[in-house]
Amino acid sequence: MFIYGMITMGYLVAGLFFIKFWTRGRDPLFIIFAFAFWLLAASQILLAILEIPREEQGWAYILRLLAFALIIVAIIHKNISRRIDR
Repeated sequence: MFIYGMITMGYLVAGLFFIKFWTRGRDPLFIIFAFAFWLLAASQILLAILEIPREEQGWAYILRLLAFALIIVAIIHKNISRRIDR
């Protein structure tokens, strides 16, 4: 339970840092990163609260997959927008 809490806190703090960077520059990359890290935190919170055995945690990977997909989409969007601006 302690490890779940530490990991969740790390994800939440990372999300807050990305919100801080977003408020400075208004770059959509940072808000998407923040949301992705908060999805990872939500996944950890659900696993900790529900105490599901390891074999039945497959559904939690859907939230993680969505978070990583958001990160990939944000990076692709950033790279495409840079090419258009040139």
